[in-house]
Formats: sequence, C-alpha cells, structure tokens
Amino acid sequence: MERRKFLQLGVGLTAASLFTPAFVKSNPLIIPNKLPLWRGFNLLEKFNGDHNQPFKKEDFQMMAKWGFNFARLPMSYHCWSKPDNWLQMDENVLKEIDQAIDYGIKYKIHVNLNLHRVPGYCVNPPAEPLNLWKDEKALEAAAFHWQTLAKRYKRINSKKLSFDLINEPSNVEEPDYVRVVTQIVNAIRQEDPDRLIVIDGLHYGTKPVFGASDLNVGQSTRGYGPMQVSHYKASWVKADWPVPTWPLNPESNDKWDKDRLKLEIFDPWKKVNGPGCRSSCWRMGSIPAYAS
Repeated sequence: MERRKFLQLGVGLTAASLFTPAFVKSNPLIIPNKLPLWRGFNLLEKFNGDHNQPFKKEDFQMMAKWGFNFARLPMSYHCWSKPDNWLQMDENVLKEIDQAIDYGIKYKIHVNLNLHRVPGYCVNPPAEPLNLWKDEKALEAAAFHWQTLAKRYKRINSKKLSFDLINEPSNVEEPDYVRVVTQIVNAIRQEDPDRLIVIDGLHYGTKPVFGASDLNVGQSTRGYGPMQVSHYKASWVKADWPVPTWPLNPESNDKWDKDRLKLEIFDPWKKVNGPGCRSSCWRMGSIPAYAS
C-alpha cells in the first residue's frame, strides 16, 4: 500500500496519540497542569535498524495540513549504534533525527523521541544480548544514549520536543523498572533539567507505575483493550479471532463492554491522576481495513 494512502486510511485509528496532562511534581522542572491536546501518529523510518531511512518532510507537511500536531518517532538504537559497541553513535544518522525535529518545528508538529529498541530491551524480537532490567552494562549504555540526545537537544523547548524512554516494558517487576528509568531520567536531567520526559506503564504500557510518582515525568498507557477488537487482523498478531462485535462476547464470562473498560482500563489510571500527576494515552484504535 502506498504511504499516503495508508496514512489516509489509518491515521486516526492505528496509531493515534492522544496526549493529556501527564506529569508528576514540579521541582526542578516547572510544568503547567494543562498542556495542549496532541493528536498524531508514529513515523517509522528508524523503527528497525535494517530499514534505516531519513524522516520525510512530506509527512510533516501532510500532518500539518490535516490538523495534526504530534509525531512520535519510535526508533531502534541499531540505526546509529550496535550492541557490540554501544558507546559509538553514528553522527550522520543523528543528523537525520535533527532534521526530523527541524521539520517538526517548521510545521508546528511536536516531536516525541522514543527508543523502541534501547540497549538491553525491545518488546519485539530479536532479544538484546544483555538484559536492561538486570545488567548494569545495558543500563549504562541506555543512559548514555539518552544523555547524548539530551545534550544534543537541550536548547529545544519541551513545547516542541519530548522524550519517551522505553517502549512497552514487559517481563519486569516495578522495582527494577523504577530503578532503570530513574537512572536514565537522572542522566537526562544532568544535561537538560527542563526536558519533558514520559515513561510507559508496566505490562506493555497498560499498568500505572506508582513507584515513579516522584520522578517528575509523565506516564503513558495504551488503549489496546480488548485486543480482539483493537488488534483484529493485525499482521503482527498470530491469532484466529472471529469478527469482533460490541459488546464483545456478550453471552460469556469474558464480556467486554463500557463498564469493563471503565473498571479495567480507565479506573486504574485515574489513580495516577492525582494533584501532581497526569497520565496520557499514546496509542489506541483499531486496524483501519477492518474498522467501521
């Protein structure tokens, strides 16, 4: 499918980013209680190290034309570095990220940098040689990469650029996750105390991280539930689900309706939304070819 046609079909469904206030505490970073409602989607030129391409100016032009104001760039560090030499970063590739941020500034698109594959972890195969949650060398490398980006972009206001540290953490207990993100946040703050930082929730971004309440960061979740609806016919999901209805499974013990959505999806995140904290929803929707 042509890129433009794909975006026209699926931009509002496959990777919509709805960003509402998402912050904890205000010292040293002073963050207003309310931020703009950002709407946009992922741009995937650096999603995979094997398909490493510059970001496209026309995508930002199109987003601006259609009224979007947010671009999340989920990237693999393999695009500019390698597991056998984590501390070497390819300047030519980093300049392509510079260019994407420049496009965002020019077309008034907020750019959110995300390491979808970070040293030591990726939600997708293949597994990294070391484990970010357990191996100090992997954590040091992850902190180094984010600190390098923080130093590089510290002159760019957080209204224009934010960081999303680790995509969809899984198979990690909260204390280990909090320890990891705390070290990365501290590394970033050493270079750029004012950078807007977001961390994904636990269990693929679906569970709030109450142990991170003093980090002065946002928390993001996913609007994936129920998966049988949001991921029906997704090419990357190996499941033979029937055509979904709503409510889903109305006659079974696994019924999904608005009450269950509220109880299992929304209510837990409301607990994060206390006086000094807000949550955000990075991705939600359904596969466009099967949405009605």
